[in-house]
Amino acid sequence: MAVRLRMAVHGLRNNRIFHIVAVNQRQRRNAKPIELLGVYNPRLKPGESTKTIEWSVQRIKYWLKVGATPSKSMTKLLQMGGILAPDLSITPNPPPREREPASTASTKVDTATQTAPGEEATTHSAHLSTA
Repeated sequence: MAVRLRMAVHGLRNNRIFHIVAVNQRQRRNAKPIELLGVYNPRLKPGESTKTIEWSVQRIKYWLKVGATPSKSMTKLLQMGGILAPDLSITPNPPPREREPASTASTKVDTATQTAPGEEATTHSAHLSTA
């Protein structure tokens, strides 16, 4: 069974709260989790300047140690919280590939099919006899 650390959505439409859970990766988003690891509230309360994350660092490290893979959004949260080291190998935008202009591609001529002026191509005049 592959375990994934991800967020389950709870709360009202304009007041979402995310539960940080360990769940089988093949189950739906709000399925019954194996373990509830924490709560993330992205809304700012009046007078606060930071978002609220309450989680069990010990249990998250345990699940990562036994092979659970975090989702993309959970990876970002774990990196911001200092549980995972920032991954510097990922580039947000790969460099664009250099493409050959279309005008030079159409001007290439196959030298095998060229014939001298006044000569006919002999490949078109050959006929196969079935007798």
